[in-house]
Amino acid sequence: MRHEFTAIIERDEKWFIGFCPEVPGANGQGLTHDECLQNLAEAVSLILEDRLEDGLRGVPPDAIREVLTIQ
Repeated sequence: MRHEFTAIIERDEKWFIGFCPEVPGANGQGLTHDECLQNLAEAVSLILEDRLEDGLRGVPPDAIREVLTIQ
């Protein structure tokens, strides 16, 4: 599955600073544009992984779990 998010990148002197408005708390920075995007992508991935684990805590074992695809 492919996930696409918006990356907002700004330049602060020698640093590129980025955030993802769809994922609160997802920020990245780097000395290059590519490094910033890579760090931001890692932050988004870690946050979503943590939210999934947190959201599944306490789900009854007999609950039906399915994949929901939104296009």
